[in-house]
Amino acid sequence: QVQLVESGGGLVQAGGSLRLSCVASGSINHNAMGWYSQAPGKQREFVASITSSGSTTYTDAVKGRFTISRDNAKNTVYLHMDSLKPEDTAVYYCRLSRLYCSATGCYDWGQGTQVTVFS
Repeated sequence: QVQLVESGGGLVQAGGSLRLSCVASGSINHNAMGWYSQAPGKQREFVASITSSGSTTYTDAVKGRFTISRDNAKNTVYLHMDSLKPEDTAVYYCRLSRLYCSATGCYDWGQGTQVTVFS
């Protein structure tokens, strides 16, 4: 099981930027990685993902504002968030897709980092 630690969240004014980081305890070279958000009272939702080869996917709400990237040498995935809106307020979680599913599941999750955007 890979441990994931997110950081970079905080309090930011609407229109501002943040960069979230997710550091893995082991190599992520061959793993797809993703970012998910969970607002209070809502289910966890997909935000962005990046494959091992660098292909990216975004939910419509963040296209053109958020950028996911990875640095395999640092076992790290980033989410650069620009033009932040109050509706982006949520806890943001990093997810690693395991190469093989096991009895404990197919994914590893971080503990989350809080992003709060005020107007």
